[in-house]
Amino acid sequence: LQEPGLLSALFYGACSFLIVLVNKALLTAYGFPSPIFLGIGQMAATIMILYVSKLNKIIHFPDFDKKIPVKLFPLPLLYIGNHISGLSSTSKLSLPMFTVLRKFTIPLTLLLETIILGQALKAKLCCEFLNNRPPFCVLPPSSDLAFNLEGYIFVFLNDIFTAANGVYTKQKMDPKELGKYGVLFYNACFMIIPTLIISVSTGDLRQATEFNEWKNVLFIIQFLLSCFLGFLLMYSMVLCSYYNSALTTAVVGAIKHGRGLEIFLLNSEWSLKT
Repeated sequence: LQEPGLLSALFYGACSFLIVLVNKALLTAYGFPSPIFLGIGQMAATIMILYVSKLNKIIHFPDFDKKIPVKLFPLPLLYIGNHISGLSSTSKLSLPMFTVLRKFTIPLTLLLETIILGQALKAKLCCEFLNNRPPFCVLPPSSDLAFNLEGYIFVFLNDIFTAANGVYTKQKMDPKELGKYGVLFYNACFMIIPTLIISVSTGDLRQATEFNEWKNVLFIIQFLLSCFLGFLLMYSMVLCSYYNSALTTAVVGAIKHGRGLEIFLLNSEWSLKT
């Protein structure tokens, strides 16, 4: 077994599971009306943590130059799309339905790995596997008692953005270029201002400032926890993609909900050699 790959996958699975629970509590239990503002908080936490770590020489990534936006494209657009669609779908769907529909990330990742990274053999193996197994346990919309069309649209967009983000992240993480920390830092830097503009123009920021729970200590703790977990989620996803494939990262997201284990074992880089 390759220990770094396994540990990074476990780390990503734990972070992904925890942030869904915390975000669900914020956006539904407390009724926080501003998912975009929450995403801004997570981006700000990412920038601050990585910048302070760089100043203290804990980590290293290259200083800014005019070539960095070209090197990153289209990751910043996928990053903001992933953030906003993920938070919006979490707030509008029940947790079981959200986790079921998120499984579409796996076949989308298969497709994009084949197109962008040229990993046709792996895609072929997975397709043969899926053709001989029951399809993903996707419930029809009629069985969802809290059916929300807007929520379904957001979660399918989130599947697309997550798959594309994972594949392009794997492509861009050349240690001789930006590296995993540079990808994380500059993604957040480039998109926090446009996201803030979207938040202001849609009324999301106004709703956040007028929210009546800001004096609630428990709410503030959970909001800050969500911001920190947002950083951990992005870091763990990049780390998992760095040590493994984009497909492995996508499948880990399904495993944490108890599905996709067989696909993971079939395609895992950590399969025991017989």
